[in-house]
Amino acid sequence: MLDRLAQLSEGRVYIRRQGRMTRGQARALATLFDRYRIPLGDAVVDWSLPFERTAPLLIEIGFGMGHALLDAAQRHPDWNCVGIEVYRPGIGALLNAVESAGLNNVRVVEGDARTVLTRMVAPRSLHRLLVFFPDPWPKTKHHKRRLVNSDFAALAASRLTDDGQLLVATDWAQYADTMLMTLDTRPELQNIAGAGRFASRAEERPITRFESRGVGLGHGVWDLAYCRALAPGGLSIKTR
Repeated sequence: MLDRLAQLSEGRVYIRRQGRMTRGQARALATLFDRYRIPLGDAVVDWSLPFERTAPLLIEIGFGMGHALLDAAQRHPDWNCVGIEVYRPGIGALLNAVESAGLNNVRVVEGDARTVLTRMVAPRSLHRLLVFFPDPWPKTKHHKRRLVNSDFAALAASRLTDDGQLLVATDWAQYADTMLMTLDTRPELQNIAGAGRFASRAEERPITRFESRGVGLGHGVWDLAYCRALAPGGLSIKTR
């Protein structure tokens, strides 16, 4: 299974966006990134080493400008929080915010999320996995690039601890329905809100100004929340 997922990770689901970088973001990348970066690699990481402690592990995939990851790190100072991102202005913005807040429980991996989860994260090690507003790839011909599919669901489930949770959010209705159906049909995952139901917004997902404007214009946001499914007797369902 691991080898197959490693092969799948080579089919990247992102386009590396350059974006407009501010001087502050560029300065953060030049002066701070080495302090907070975890290099992309092929070996499972002992996450206690970069944080110099053993603690619940939270990973956010595609943290954008870092609002949710920063909030989670401040809300849970006793957790080790890792962000995966390829958008360099966003990485720079997060580094500035982390440095300003004096946080030491945040690290960043620059690279493809499926590669990181497959190669660098051990099974049964994630307390939280956050996927907020992944690229919806709205054109039908691009749907194969979407992050959340059956293979990703199996991979995510395999990385969760018994009390771990996968939290997802999107503002695209069609993608929301697709993700709900995809995740609900994985036997290794249990919909916390109930089969076929969307969840309430999780505390790990703060409302940004962008979302507030969208809601004010009548745009919807759909949240999903899953945990590892338990077989009768309380044992986790095995993942392949």
